[in-house]
Amino acid sequence: MSRFDKKLAAGEGVVGTFSHLGGPAVAECLSLSGLDYVIIDTEHGPFLDESTGEMIRAIELHSAETFVRVRDSSRAAVLHALDLGARGIIIPDVQSVEEARRLVEYAKYYPLGARGFAFSRSAKYGFLPELKQIGDYFTATNQRTILMPQCETAGALEHIEEIAALDGIDGIFVGPYDLSVALGAPAQFATPRFAEALSRVIAACRASGKLAFIYANTRAYFAQGYQGAPIARIRPFWSRPFRACCRRNGTLQKNAKVRPPRSGNTSIKSGVIRIGRTPRFFTCC
Repeated sequence: MSRFDKKLAAGEGVVGTFSHLGGPAVAECLSLSGLDYVIIDTEHGPFLDESTGEMIRAIELHSAETFVRVRDSSRAAVLHALDLGARGIIIPDVQSVEEARRLVEYAKYYPLGARGFAFSRSAKYGFLPELKQIGDYFTATNQRTILMPQCETAGALEHIEEIAALDGIDGIFVGPYDLSVALGAPAQFATPRFAEALSRVIAACRASGKLAFIYANTRAYFAQGYQGAPIARIRPFWSRPFRACCRRNGTLQKNAKVRPPRSGNTSIKSGVIRIGRTPRFFTCC
C-alpha cells in the first residue's frame, strides 16, 4: 500500500501539486519531495502523450502517486492517460450527469464500464501474471483507478449529488477559480454563495462515500472535510509540512534555509531549497 493509500485509509489529508512545466527530471524531484501525489496537467500544460508517459515513469521511481488532468473528456484523452499508467485522472469542464456517465464508461473496465483493453504500459505490456485471469485484473484495476471529474461549471454543481453518486466515480475535484466564474463572481472565494457551493460538494461526497479534492492555497480545507489539497501557492504550505517532508526524505538538511521565489506570484512555478549558496532542489509546476 502506498503512502497515499495509507494516509487516506487513516483519515489523513493528502498533499500534492500540479506540474505544468518541466519534464521527467522535475517530475522525479517532485516525487522525491515528500508529496503524496503529482498531477500532470495536460489541460493547461504543454504535455503530449510521450512526455506524459516519461513523467509518469519518473514519478513512479519514488513514493508519490501519479494523476493526469486530461485535456478534455474524450475517450482518447481518458484512455491514453490510463494506458500510460496514471493512478487516476482528473477531468475538467464536466457539464452534466451524462458526461460523467461516459467518463465511467471510458475509464473503467467491464462490468463498471467499457474501457478498451490493450497490452499497454498499465498492463506491463502483457507481462502481468494477473492477466491470466482477466476478470480479476479488471476488478483490481477498477478498484485502483481513481476517476475524479471536476466541479467547476454551473452544470456540474447543479447535478453534483447525482454525479458523486454514480458507480465508478471515485471523487470530485473542485476547481475554485472556474467555479467562482460560473457563480458570477470571479476569484471571489469569501462569498456566501461560494461557501455554499463548497459545502454542497462536501455533502455530496460524504453521502456517496467519495473523495473530495480541491485546488488549494490553505490547509483549512482538510478541516472542512476535503481529503486532497493540491498545493496552489508556496507560502501557506512551504514552511512546516513541505520542509518536514523534505527532511524525512533527506532532500533538505536540518538547518537548511528554504527560500520561496521572490516574485509577487507565489504560484508554485519555481522554488529553490538552498543549503548555503548551493541549490539542492527545484520544483516547477
